[in-house]
Amino acid sequence: MDKEAIITAENLAGGYATKTLFDQAEFSIKQGEFVAVLGPNGAGKTTLFGLLLGLAQPLKGSLSIFGKAPRRGNPRIGYVPQRHPIDAQMRIEAIQLVRLGIDGNRWGIGLGDQGIEKAFAALKAVGGEELAHQPLGSLSGGELKRIFLAEALVGEPDLLLLDEPLANLDIRRESNFVRLINNIVRSRGVTALLIAHDINPLLPVLDRVLYVANGRITNGKPSEILNSKALTELYGMPVEVVKDSHGRIAVVGMEGPVQHHD
Repeated sequence: MDKEAIITAENLAGGYATKTLFDQAEFSIKQGEFVAVLGPNGAGKTTLFGLLLGLAQPLKGSLSIFGKAPRRGNPRIGYVPQRHPIDAQMRIEAIQLVRLGIDGNRWGIGLGDQGIEKAFAALKAVGGEELAHQPLGSLSGGELKRIFLAEALVGEPDLLLLDEPLANLDIRRESNFVRLINNIVRSRGVTALLIAHDINPLLPVLDRVLYVANGRITNGKPSEILNSKALTELYGMPVEVVKDSHGRIAVVGMEGPVQHHD
């Protein structure tokens, strides 16, 4: 039996009052899919997340999540933003930040033992239980990414939106983080959309790609999208997808390598 569509876009346009970033987008994402959102700088990847989070409205067309229009603060969505500034002097413990994901209006007040248990379980799910009582300001970038993921998971969401979670990680930590997210997707049946600038760490685990470029969004299996013919059509100019002996790919256009980050 086919899985339920979690996200559906029909003739969707997104952008600003003075500029349309993408138009006529048609796609659906099913329950339990792991999806990479790719595209060049400024193409509209983060704008798409804003629409899904109910932070902005479509310029035209329709977008639905769980059969309804997106709404701000939907508890069924866990979100990890691209930037989550933490001051080096911040003394708040990791578990306190994760508890905030249960009820963002209460900073852990009144959540009691149940809140602590849920927060610790979320930390354990990302392999961060030993960081529970560490001050946020003392954690490394990779450790903070695990804490932010735990904060997104603590409310047991059905959909994860991850904006550049692999940025500034070395190759080993990239691979470990991708494996962690994939385990969460597969074990919990969570749908995950992940904006990335490098597709290679994700290739072994992806179900689908949303590629945002040239005012359009194309989608399909990685093999259907990440090839020279499909991307040449999307960009409207010659684009070549090259693969090395290890299976890693690079997308090369008329102006050199195509960067995949906002």
